[in-house]
Amino acid sequence: MARPQPRGRSSERTRQALITAARKLFVTKGYFATGTEEIVSEAGVGTRGALYHHFTDKEDLFRAVFHEVQADLAAATKVGGRADALDVLTAALQQFLDASADNRDVQQVILIDGPAVLGWEQWRNLEAQYGLGAITLMLDAAVEQHAIPQQPTAPLAHMLLAAVDEAALYIANADDQRQARNQARRSLKHLLDGLRTTT
Repeated sequence: MARPQPRGRSSERTRQALITAARKLFVTKGYFATGTEEIVSEAGVGTRGALYHHFTDKEDLFRAVFHEVQADLAAATKVGGRADALDVLTAALQQFLDASADNRDVQQVILIDGPAVLGWEQWRNLEAQYGLGAITLMLDAAVEQHAIPQQPTAPLAHMLLAAVDEAALYIANADDQRQARNQARRSLKHLLDGLRTTT
């Protein structure tokens, strides 16, 4: 006879099943074409009561999916082996642009549905939550290495985040995403190379 699972573990398993099911459906169908009944059925958690026990509404569930996709994207970013902080920053931002063209989860959840579901201001705040700190740290390191001139890095980090977000949206909505990605990568490289200290 199976031992009953602790309530907290079972509750967390149900919550994660809903996030996993919603992510799959949001990516394949889009947020607006996905109903809560479909999510509950895909998750195998019984009724919509389970969904509303863990999430206020479908938008709240989408927000959880958004966070999960962002966390997965951050974990997948690999920029090791580079001593130059500006090179590290360039590689990290270019990987985000690559995901904008190649990663369907990033495209649909973060770049297409994200602004429409969450609203522009909340979407920008969440993007800043995940990207701004990392960009600032890499810029601070670049200043310390004298790779870029001494300057306040906070405004520059905001400008770079806005630039890369706009480039990612451009890629995700382009007819030819690979061409758009390649163009954006080159433009970003030129932009960041322009920051470098000249000797």
